[in-house]
Parts: sequence; structure tokens; C-alpha cells
Amino acid sequence: MAHIKLKRSIIPACDVATLKLLEKMVKETCKIEGIGAYKIGFELVISFGIKEVIKTIRKFTSLPIIYDHQKAATDIPELGERFMKAVKGVDYVILFPLAGPVTEEKWIRAAFKEKLGVIVGGDMTHKAFLQRSGGFIENMAPKQIYKIAAQLGVNDFVVPGNRPFMIAEYRRFLESFGLKPIFYSPGFIEQGGSISESAKIAGDRYHAIVGRAIYNSKNMGKTAKELVKVISA
Repeated sequence: MAHIKLKRSIIPACDVATLKLLEKMVKETCKIEGIGAYKIGFELVISFGIKEVIKTIRKFTSLPIIYDHQKAATDIPELGERFMKAVKGVDYVILFPLAGPVTEEKWIRAAFKEKLGVIVGGDMTHKAFLQRSGGFIENMAPKQIYKIAAQLGVNDFVVPGNRPFMIAEYRRFLESFGLKPIFYSPGFIEQGGSISESAKIAGDRYHAIVGRAIYNSKNMGKTAKELVKVISA
């Protein structure tokens, strides 16, 4: 398993439709100092298969690959082992264990068994997710999810980049258990989040996940460099 070596970085979210676009995105950004990893999702993996997606990225870089199933760990506990075997070849998996504590534990343990890094999310960037904003998910659910993950040995967490006040709250919560959490955030640019503001609140170990702002850019390399400057400031 490859680890993210940088304390702060930009992680391009490769939510593009074709391998050709993926190749272009990786080729134009992978040599930039400050790119920490690449995140892949369902669009490429369902269309082309995870092995082919990994192979395309590995033509250009050995940087870690994060698989975001959008959203994994929302099924029965027993499927965790099968899921982790199916995604072997990536370095990390993102889990959003909204199906409950038993599923969360089983899926995290299954990932560790397959030597996969685990990044756990509990809160999302869009409106009407938690009950207080009109959603289905109980307001305390993210903290419960993060606590269980921490107790199982997870130290990497997804937090919403467009709500820095929640990053501060989750940081205080996790640090109360003696953790020095590593945070990852989507929700920037198109969703209104500020990388510089969130990075200041999140602390030294922080990775901004950016998709559309990079892959919709006419010059992906230039845009990625500009984002790296922001998170490194």
C-alpha cells in the first residue's frame, strides 16, 4: 500500500467519463509537487473496471489511488470482505458507513485485512443531509461514525470543505480522544468551499479533494499548481 507522503496536498477527483480524459488529467498533474493522490469513483470503475482504471493511472505515476464508491459501507456487514477483495489494487478506500455500527466495524476490519488504508466519512457537503438541514441522517450520526472508526484504529476522515465550522467541531471531537486526525475534504470551488479557510481550521494534516475545478479547466496543470499554492500557504 502506498501512503500519502505529504502533510498537505491537493487530491484530484477523477470523476471523468473516459479513460482518455483520465489519462490526460493524470499526465498533466502527476509531476506537480503538492499532488498527494488520485481519487477514482463509480463512473470510471463501472464503465471500464477498476483494474483498467488503475492501469491507466499507473502509466504515469505511483502516487496513491483512493477508491470512493460513492458511498461504500451502506450495505449488510457480510459484504465488506467481498467489496475489499474486489477493489484490491487501490491504496485507500473511502467508507461512509451509514448502514450502522455493525456494518462499519465489519467493513473497516475487512479493509485492514486486505491491507487497504481506510478513510471514513460521516458528513456530506450537500444540503438536506443531516436532519437539522432537512435531511434523513441524525445530527449526531457523523460523530458516532467517527468515534467508532477511531476506536478501530482509523485516523483518516472525510469532512465537508464547504462548512469549516463543522471541520473545527469534528477536529475538537476527535482530538478529545487523543487522535491527531488527518482530514480530507471535498466541497470546494463549485460547492463554495474555501481551501485556505478550511486548511487553517483543519490543521497541518489536510488534503483538499478537487474535481470539477481541475478537469473542467483548459489547463489542468496550471489550475492544479494554483490550488497547491493555496493549500501550502
